[in-house]
Amino acid sequence: MKKINTIFLSILLVMATSLSFGSTPGDDPAAAKYPNGAKIYAAKCIACHQVTGMGIPNAFPPLKGSDYLMADKKRAVKQVLNGSQEEMLVNGATYVLPMPFQVDTHKDAVDVINYVLNAWGNDGGTVKLEDVKDINIVR
Repeated sequence: MKKINTIFLSILLVMATSLSFGSTPGDDPAAAKYPNGAKIYAAKCIACHQVTGMGIPNAFPPLKGSDYLMADKKRAVKQVLNGSQEEMLVNGATYVLPMPFQVDTHKDAVDVINYVLNAWGNDGGTVKLEDVKDINIVR
């Protein structure tokens, strides 16, 4: 319980710091190209992965420059749709906290992943809706 409280307080501190700098997902050029994805990211992802996409060390993995993200874009869509209980190795660091599902539709999952693949200097290309339609939504 102490670890969870520490993580929660860390999230609040980082969120407050991020907000004080006035940066928003809309400041990234990817937001203009993927506006729905940026909107979803701001509503659902920013608390853990931060405005910068750098995550919170030892708690939530970075999305900026993430080898794990770029290695399997379809897996990223599946995780946004269904959440993940898997241990992840991201840029050499291990992350074990679960991720709850974030969106309810394949379209929203593709939109937010396309934003993330191209935000913060990422050059991850795109995912097409037809390539992920076979992912079952499991709750």
